[in-house]
Amino acid sequence: MTTSPTLGRARPVRRPVPAGHPLAGAVAAEWTKLWSVRSTWWTLVAALVTMAATAAQFAIYAVNANTDDDPTVNPGVLDVGDVVAGSLELTQFVVLGLGLFAITSEFATGTIRTTLRCTPSRSRVLAAKAIVVGAVTFGVGLLLAAVGAAVARPVLGEWGRAPWGATVTDVLACAAYLTMVGVLALGLAAALRGPVLTLTVLLALLYIVPLSLQEPDITVLNRIADGFPGVAGTHFLAGDTEPYPAAVGLLLLAGWAVAALALGRWALARRDA
Repeated sequence: MTTSPTLGRARPVRRPVPAGHPLAGAVAAEWTKLWSVRSTWWTLVAALVTMAATAAQFAIYAVNANTDDDPTVNPGVLDVGDVVAGSLELTQFVVLGLGLFAITSEFATGTIRTTLRCTPSRSRVLAAKAIVVGAVTFGVGLLLAAVGAAVARPVLGEWGRAPWGATVTDVLACAAYLTMVGVLALGLAAALRGPVLTLTVLLALLYIVPLSLQEPDITVLNRIADGFPGVAGTHFLAGDTEPYPAAVGLLLLAGWAVAALALGRWALARRDA
């Protein structure tokens, strides 16, 4: 304490307090919240079980098809990465829970009010959640793809192959796909708030609507379906060159994720928590 020569009373001496970037603090808070709830761990366990079971099932189907008397259904020798990518069609809906519940659970319990009091910037809150969800789903994607490959390879036997370079590329592609889908789920959940409604919209975007467009096999409708996130992701995972390169498929999927975050940010700004 120091004494003012003019007023004759003590006053505190202010010392500079170092502060980190506000976004870093928000990210740390979101990371802690995500891993402190049991639903995250149950989602991870469910995703691992689903991936292992689905990869084994796909591998068994491939073996049975190759040993069937009908040569027209024989898929031949398969890359393990193809089985893993096919297994994501079901497993992704479990992983979506990470992005979906990262914010809908807060709306349901009312803790979103505490979150917004601690971090008044709604853009920062959503950005922090997106960073955490993206990082976690990428790591989970790597783990799931590795587990799927480890399960499928011995089941395929002589009808499977796992070249090191191609398998690593497929594992990374699966992780990238799940990252984009997880962020897409977060953005829609921020806008729609309810888990059931959000999951319904995700099912429509990833599966139902594009499948309905593809069913008549009309060129114009097929091209429209190719722009949906689920189809774009499928082209990316398959490494297709038609109707566009695989990289374009990833960019389309990323565009959907960014658009969903923008919609979520707009909804957070316009409505009370």
